[in-house]
Amino acid sequence: MPATERLYYNDSHLIEFEARVTDRTDRVSGWTAVTLDRTAFYPTGGGQPSDTGTLAGARVVECIDDEDDGVLHVIQGQAPEVGATVKGRIDWPRRLNHIQQHTGQHILSQAFVTLFSAPTRGFRVMEDSCEIDVELSNATIELIERAVELANNVIWEDRVITIKTVTPEEAGRLPLRKDAAREGELRLIEIEGFDLTPCGGTHAYRTGEVGMIAVRTWERAKGLTRIEFVAGVRAVADYRRANKTARAVAGLFSAARDDAAKLTARMLDENKELHRRLRALEEVTARVEADELLAGAAAAMANSSSDSAKLRIINQVFENRDAESLKRLALALIAHPRTVALLGSRDNDSARLVFAKSVDAPGDMNVLMREASEMLAGRGGGKADMAQGGGKNIEKLNDALDVAARALSRE
Repeated sequence: MPATERLYYNDSHLIEFEARVTDRTDRVSGWTAVTLDRTAFYPTGGGQPSDTGTLAGARVVECIDDEDDGVLHVIQGQAPEVGATVKGRIDWPRRLNHIQQHTGQHILSQAFVTLFSAPTRGFRVMEDSCEIDVELSNATIELIERAVELANNVIWEDRVITIKTVTPEEAGRLPLRKDAAREGELRLIEIEGFDLTPCGGTHAYRTGEVGMIAVRTWERAKGLTRIEFVAGVRAVADYRRANKTARAVAGLFSAARDDAAKLTARMLDENKELHRRLRALEEVTARVEADELLAGAAAAMANSSSDSAKLRIINQVFENRDAESLKRLALALIAHPRTVALLGSRDNDSARLVFAKSVDAPGDMNVLMREASEMLAGRGGGKADMAQGGGKNIEKLNDALDVAARALSRE
């Protein structure tokens, strides 16, 4: 079977065409894959997702590159028969989106080469953004913004983009940005006076079609700098989302949008100070609360003649108390001799536990915590002197603490 003629190679803006069905096969998904003698549908490859559209009125949901056997068009609905002449139509908004992202990647990648001799080693078009992995070891936001500025200047100069096919020998004499990933004749994408690289993707006629490029984030990944960017329609959509968020944050302060960052930073500083003061007050409160609980334990010891009463066991359940607060109270309790704190808290749909003991008190808090957490259908553990845990079986919280207290009383 002859290979599919790929019309998108010569015209990335071709969105309607006629072709003849040369083969059809059933897919595991229950849909049908159709092969044509010619197609304008771009199949997934080179980091770029496939086109979608219609074929003889049926929905084309994906296109797969089957190498020498052609392009597989995965059809949702009634697929045409072999030998039929059909009309295909590409989803233009999706194609334009991918044209802008892929051409934008060529421009941005060459900007990093031009400025920093930093080649691109990976490229991915994702749902809302794109990524390139660049050999830029000393990345800073200033360096990245310089590359973005150069890339956008090339876009706004509206340079011509041309396609040429060359032999391997001819390619060897050309200043290609990267080596070819295939043998034989090469399809080159040339951005006037700026970039020349082998590529089989869909690209703009002129750089101005890309609109603009904006970098969202960057990070170090696997020895490279991974840069997330958006171009064209995605850049506009990203700006709208960012602007909406910025205005919403500014609205919380009843301030102008551009003042939001400064006001947020000031609020965070004030919040840190308030938290510091709150922790100091909570420590004081914990000591007072510990004294009250210990006084109650002392009264109970006075009414008991057993030797085990000499060990003060504080067995207490609280409502909506976080683990840090329980731990703070436990530390205040075990600052006193021969004291064990068995503390629990109900918090929405889960139970929290903190067990702790003073240096001279008996018992292994890690062992007790594991047993208690198991009763709560959860997990827990720690050290012999302090352990934390919890679980979802809130109904057993009091029972879990009582079992731990009885185990200590027997020691």
